[in-house]
Amino acid sequence: MKAVVGLRNPGPEYESTRHNVGFDVLARLADSQGERFRRGPGRIRAETAQTRIAGEKVVLAAPLTYMNESGGAVRALIDYFGVDAADMLVIHDDIDLPFGRLRLQFGGGTGGHNGLRSIEKSLGHRDFHRLKFGVGRPPGRMDPADFVLRPFAKAERAEVELMIEDAADVAAAWVTDIERATRLAGERKVG
Repeated sequence: MKAVVGLRNPGPEYESTRHNVGFDVLARLADSQGERFRRGPGRIRAETAQTRIAGEKVVLAAPLTYMNESGGAVRALIDYFGVDAADMLVIHDDIDLPFGRLRLQFGGGTGGHNGLRSIEKSLGHRDFHRLKFGVGRPPGRMDPADFVLRPFAKAERAEVELMIEDAADVAAAWVTDIERATRLAGERKVG
């Protein structure tokens, strides 16, 4: 079994923010599979959906914790379902990646992302896949934490919807063909 995790902060005040775009991608992937999220099994603090993509069993998960506490939910998820961390994809926002870009990678640092930091701490390593969704840098001297907790600008929304669709396609491809998924992610650029 493989796992695809979309990072977010729970609650309506965080919907459609840059920081929650990982969940937005996961929700689009679930929709494409005809799946709906339900409360996960007892000790897993996440909403989950189980599906098959190209014949592979996959659990889709959205932690119900705040971003900086994602690690506990992710650890419980992979332990419960018996998923090797190397068979997990975490989808998240990335301010160091230009707006409109996607990047798929295995391992690497956190780039200051508190959700990734929490997951690495809970797992004790960084050996999992990440799908980074470029949300751009904050303007001027704006605090990055404030920037990612804001919604996308109206002028960006149409492009964001296309990016979410592309990222969901990359995540689906990752399940069976990492090389193809990496190519798809690399081809995604604004405009």
